[in-house]
Amino acid sequence: MINFAVVGLGHIGKRHAEMIRRNPNAKLVAVCDVLPKDKIDPEITEPYFSNFDEMLASDIKIDVVNICNINGYHAEYAIKALEAKKHVVLEKPIALSKSDAEKIVFKSLEMSRSVFCVMQNRYSPPMAWLKDLVSSGKLGDIYFVKVDAFWNRDEKYYQRGSWHGTNKLDGGTLYTQFSHYVDMLYWLFGDITNIRGKFANCSHGDLIEFEDTGCVDFDFINGGIGSLNYSTSVWDKNLESSVTIIGSKGTVKVAGQYMDTIVHCHVKDYEMPELKEPSHENDFGGYKGAAQNHGFVINNVIETLNSNGAIATNLLEGMKVVDIIERIYQERDRYLK
Repeated sequence: MINFAVVGLGHIGKRHAEMIRRNPNAKLVAVCDVLPKDKIDPEITEPYFSNFDEMLASDIKIDVVNICNINGYHAEYAIKALEAKKHVVLEKPIALSKSDAEKIVFKSLEMSRSVFCVMQNRYSPPMAWLKDLVSSGKLGDIYFVKVDAFWNRDEKYYQRGSWHGTNKLDGGTLYTQFSHYVDMLYWLFGDITNIRGKFANCSHGDLIEFEDTGCVDFDFINGGIGSLNYSTSVWDKNLESSVTIIGSKGTVKVAGQYMDTIVHCHVKDYEMPELKEPSHENDFGGYKGAAQNHGFVINNVIETLNSNGAIATNLLEGMKVVDIIERIYQERDRYLK
């Protein structure tokens, strides 16, 4: 039995807690949030802390701390948990700078504790299928990859006084909304270089301190060119997320609101297999997010700590995603000067 604690009980933190409660090989032994329990959920039965340091210093046996709080605190809380000799499940983004991500890596190595980065889209059947298709070489040489992510995040989401929309605590649209698509690009095709882009704040005015829309072009170090086009200015509801891959031996497109529908597959000497149905999307009180695969993350932690598996998204991969976003934002800052 692996004992988990969750810090940060927003929509994602509550999802983590529920997945832990449902897992027969896991036990939720503590939860923590700066808000009082009656503001979060009066029905919570686990020991409730409003101070993270007090939770770590308690006599409760905690094996793993799931960090689901505000983006800007991820690195600080991860390092504290590692210093307390706990394994860590770290929600995306793992940090808001490569230098902070490196500090987590060093602390993880120093304390001999594992950090599991949450990139739950890797568990969706279409993404697992794409990974096999690309890795096996069935698409041949990769010529061109295009990712489109067009979501709705309006004033109901970016409420004044909230951490959402701030550079210090949110970090930017790519960090909070679309880092799992940056992870997908890196996971499937490797690192990028020669980044160029155009960026704008189209519809959010002074609600946010950064861009809401971007068109980014780049080269893959492993060969081929790519583009990432994203926006949170879609009216009323999400439009879609999609990835199109053009290779020397075939063309594939995966699309849908949650990148969960294979709309085109034409590959030399290849027959499309039947895939499992993807899980339902996350519902964030009026906003839809990525595929709801946190249960797989918890399973991966348990299997890895019981020596029956390997970390699905390791800390170096999480750091690489932060590094790529940071380089894209260096281009953004030059463009918006």
